[in-house]
Amino acid sequence: MLRAGIVGLPNVGKSTLFNAITAAGAVAANFPFCTIDPNVGVVEVPDTRLGVLAKLSKTLKIVPTAIEFVDIAGLVRGASKGEGLGNKFLAHIREVDAIVHVVRCFEDDDITHVEGSVNPVRDIETINLELAMADLSTVEKRIERLARDVRANNKDAVAENAFLLRLKEILEGGVPLNFVLKPTPEEWAWLQPLNLLTDKPVIFAANVAEGDLATADDHPLVKQVKAYAAEHGQVVATISAQIESELRELGTEEAEAYLADLGVTEGGLGRLIRASYDALSLITYFTAGEKEVHAWTITRGTKAPQAAGVIHTDFEKGFIRAETICYDDLVNSGSKLAAKEKGLVRLEGKEYIVVDGDVMEFRFAL
Repeated sequence: MLRAGIVGLPNVGKSTLFNAITAAGAVAANFPFCTIDPNVGVVEVPDTRLGVLAKLSKTLKIVPTAIEFVDIAGLVRGASKGEGLGNKFLAHIREVDAIVHVVRCFEDDDITHVEGSVNPVRDIETINLELAMADLSTVEKRIERLARDVRANNKDAVAENAFLLRLKEILEGGVPLNFVLKPTPEEWAWLQPLNLLTDKPVIFAANVAEGDLATADDHPLVKQVKAYAAEHGQVVATISAQIESELRELGTEEAEAYLADLGVTEGGLGRLIRASYDALSLITYFTAGEKEVHAWTITRGTKAPQAAGVIHTDFEKGFIRAETICYDDLVNSGSKLAAKEKGLVRLEGKEYIVVDGDVMEFRFAL
């Protein structure tokens, strides 16, 4: 399951967004540090293709993939030096796959901003600095643990220590590692166990006012966030935490009508998930039959045996071939049988790279 950690300054809409998309009921109030304990919520990934496949397969059981969101207390300037409450909870998001950084892109005199004004780039750099300082502490601890082996001139320890000293220099400058670091396979083996926050993919959630969502791309504050993200190879999802809260109170048809009235076709959750998938190079393939229709998440470029292994390790070990059809061909044909008669169902082998939307049935030997 994909795991995403939500960070941001206090009062940017972070916990409101978390509540809305997970319906977990985290406290959200107009004062700093209202989220004291980390909150965890799991949300299904919306995918309209599942319902279509279920009708074609004549099944009522749909199993979507899911994302786990972890929300922590708002960070403030100086958190790494003990200010506020957020820094002590960063350990809770060390093991997430990506960071969702909620950025305030709305003006509201009734909602306090801890810096006294709304400035998204300044806010982003404040959080980046605190994450970098937290990572610096982790790197320094690892350097300390290696010290004895380095003094003994252990070859591997000396090489790792040199790499860590390079990380230390970057982080001391307050620079996130993902801005500049392109690790070699050997360096990656040293880097991965550290679970450094600034090495993770970042999705900026630009939180706009309810009335600005339809025209968010033209909003001057959103433009600032997008320019910053583009400069550093990161992605942006425009959302309105307030709208997401209201959508949670509505049924599916009512929610669609509400979004249509606002001039948008998709809620913030869908935008956020698509941005997360893009940042992590993730795609979805499906298995479909009378028992159930199931969505599976894999990394782009995954070959068929490894995709099968997501379902069960035995499927990968005993992989023979995969009966495969692309989603559009199956839907346009009306049934798998009709697709087979048209020659659209393929038998793919071990070197086949799975494509987003593939509908697959694996053949394997135990």
